[in-house]
Amino acid sequence: MKGLTLTWLGHSAFHFTSPKGVTGLLDPWVMGNPACPASHKTFPKLDLMLVSHGHFDHIGDAVALAKLHKPEVVAIFETCLWLEGKGVQDTRPMNKGGSQTLKGIKVTMVHADHSCGILDDGKVVYGGEAVGYVIAFESGFTLYFAGDTNVFGDMRLIGELYRPDAACLPIGDLYTMSPREAAHAVRLLGARTIIPMHHGTFPQLTGRPEALRALLRDVDCEILDPKPGEALR
Repeated sequence: MKGLTLTWLGHSAFHFTSPKGVTGLLDPWVMGNPACPASHKTFPKLDLMLVSHGHFDHIGDAVALAKLHKPEVVAIFETCLWLEGKGVQDTRPMNKGGSQTLKGIKVTMVHADHSCGILDDGKVVYGGEAVGYVIAFESGFTLYFAGDTNVFGDMRLIGELYRPDAACLPIGDLYTMSPREAAHAVRLLGARTIIPMHHGTFPQLTGRPEALRALLRDVDCEILDPKPGEALR
């Protein structure tokens, strides 16, 4: 992975250390995440945090961790406004199609096909739209983090425009793609390394990496199956 260390924390949360030592979290839900090992629920430092959307299982620890570590926090504009209202500093709002470079890492926000309501004091407030990210690290390694999504035809454009080396794709079904839809997403994207996510956390998330692998026997790609807390290098 050209110097990148990517650790799955269970569900859709990932910790990364970039080739130049920048640390970050993707979809920061760790404390209440039953799949996240206890040894991975705290961090010595965080430089960046990327939030795909406002559902509790993706944004749940964003406020607490942002206040503790003071990272630069990336999210869609409306979600950043909500975070700022909770006392989060150093937000870096953006929108789909936009890019920005943070600590030497280029982040591009792309479409996701999902909802984005934020549960706030018993009420659901507007959080903008759900998104995904294309993250180009200092070594040139490019990761597509899809967030929560269904398959959509413009994943082919993501593949053509950004040529991701690896893709983190949800496969759990019910709230996101199942392996069937995710297999089609892989064909659209053209990424050679696939990291399944958003599966196994709860009983109703029934999709499994082996099912995705079986659907892609004719495609030249590797379907990884890390355990929560396992680092990919």
